[in-house]
Formats: sequence, structure tokens, C-alpha cells
Amino acid sequence: MIVRTYEEDEFKVHRVPLMMMGGMVAISLALASSVSLGFFERQGVASQARAETGTQPVASRSIFFFDEADGTVRVEDAATGETVGSFGPGTGGFIRSTARSLVHKRYVREIGRATPFELIEWENGNLTLFDPATESTVELAFFGKDNRAIFADMLEKGTD
Repeated sequence: MIVRTYEEDEFKVHRVPLMMMGGMVAISLALASSVSLGFFERQGVASQARAETGTQPVASRSIFFFDEADGTVRVEDAATGETVGSFGPGTGGFIRSTARSLVHKRYVREIGRATPFELIEWENGNLTLFDPATESTVELAFFGKDNRAIFADMLEKGTD
């Protein structure tokens, strides 16, 4: 049996990469602490910014999300029962992930599906998906114009 012995310098750890990684960690901690300590202003929360500027909703629609047996996600108007969107398997990925994340929050809190979600368009053109049961919001403009357009199409069919 051959046993290889290793020389001491074969496993040398270079200090420069370690120092660079340590520097990155230190900078990250310093920046996070500076925001917490008030040296930098925190980024605005959309609902607070709307309240400060007095932005009002221009349209809204109450909707329900349903998972069908075949994997289709159906979006239904809460007031009329009209289907405003249907996304089969392999389509509507953003709708699926958004709806499932909000429904999961309800599930964790043991809240039923009796309360509809609110799709709201604001004066500044932003769209918000709001869950009154958990008070969770998803600012749809933050996910790109294509994803926003999918929800905007649902809103246009039944504006208030």
C-alpha cells in the first residue's frame, strides 16, 4: 500500500482572499448597522409613501384564486363570480407564485378563504394586491411591466 505524505506548503491558505472576504463581511455589517443607527435613511414603504403623498385608488376589484384539479389557477371576481383569468399548467407562473404565497400566509395563520383579495390601482399607476385577512401586500409594479400587465388586465375588466 502506498501512503503519500504531504508537504507542509501543499495546503497553504492564501491570506489575500481571506482578507478580502473578511472585508466584504465587515462592510456589509457596517452598512446594515448604519441604516439601523439612522446614518442613512431607510427606503420607503409603498403604503407609507402613498399615505404621505395622499395617493388615492382609482380602481379596485375583489378576487379569489382557485387551484383546479388539472393544475389550472382560476381567478374569479368576488362580487359576480365571473372568471377573470385562467392559467393552465406551464403558464401564469407569476400569478401562481403570488397567489400561493398569499394563500400560504393565510394557511399558516389558520385563516379561511372567505375574505377575497383586493387588486387596487393607484393614481400614480401602481398596482397592489392586498390581502385584508393578513394585511399582506404585493406591490406588482416591482416585478416588471409584463407581470404587472397580467394583473392590470384583470382589473380593466371590472373597474369600480
